Amino acid sequence: MLYIENNSCDPYFNFATEYYIMHEKDTTDDFFMFWRTTPTLMIGRNQNTSAEINEEHVKEKNINVVRRISGGGTIYTDLNGWQFSFITKGADSKKIEFETFTKPILNALNDLGVPAEFNNRNDLLIRGKKFSGNAQCSIETCKLHHGSLLFDTDISELVRSLTVADDKLIAKGIKSVRQRVTNIKEHMQDSPNKDLDSLGFRDLMLEYLQKDMDGKYDLTDDELKRINEIADDFRSWEWNYGNSPEFERVKSNRFAGGKLEVHLNVDKGRIKNCKMYGDFFTTGDVSVLESALVGCMHKEDEVRKALSTVGGENFFYMITLDEIVSCVI
Repeated sequence: MLYIENNSCDPYFNFATEYYIMHEKDTTDDFFMFWRTTPTLMIGRNQNTSAEINEEHVKEKNINVVRRISGGGTIYTDLNGWQFSFITKGADSKKIEFETFTKPILNALNDLGVPAEFNNRNDLLIRGKKFSGNAQCSIETCKLHHGSLLFDTDISELVRSLTVADDKLIAKGIKSVRQRVTNIKEHMQDSPNKDLDSLGFRDLMLEYLQKDMDGKYDLTDDELKRINEIADDFRSWEWNYGNSPEFERVKSNRFAGGKLEVHLNVDKGRIKNCKMYGDFFTTGDVSVLESALVGCMHKEDEVRKALSTVGGENFFYMITLDEIVSCVI
């Protein structure tokens, strides 16, 4: 595995770098990046952006909004938080699993005296509180795993960016989030590293993580040019917001694999439009399921049949075919 040193704080460039290595770089090498951004909301591939963010606050504070190519939920990050990316070639692209890629991160943190552990889905915890969310996506025989690390992120801005601008709700939201979420730095107060700043934390993490790597890879000028071209696509309104049509019916539920929300327009008993949102993970593009349902009779047996024809029973991570159907009917 090769380490790509990436000092850019532009989230669009960083996601474009992942995309370039996955889709366009002809190599059998695996790659690792450790990077950060200016204040940014990272939207899951299958989420409805407008429903996830406080647009007024985002515009006021000039917070970046970017849609990932992976599933999962929306996260807020800033210059005091970090992201890590593993891109592996020859991987089993149909298997979603998180422990392999989070283990080196956990080992590094524990080596720094931080009692971090993996939960049973995709999060990393310290004493029961979340400090890292992780997501994956795959193409053919290439897999991307990336995750966030809250080091000393501004929790109040996290809440304001994701909720309506009501002072009482914000105060309650901050309190609620602090009960569930934690910064890594809070758990280093009794260690020799208690005065670490964000860059110092990065340096210590990389010192540990690079021990098992094969060296460093420097992107060429041509590669940087191409990545900047791809970054323009990640900046586009079409990618990050898209045209959100009106739907007549919305049904959602939270399952072991995450939240699934289905928007339907049903005309004369047939599904005319379908859109699925949520913080779930899939083994493919959710538009495959959406397209399979268009034109289908809005009846349980017909919906089940349509979903089964495109492998709906194996499409979501920890969401069954019965559970998908329950959100459609």
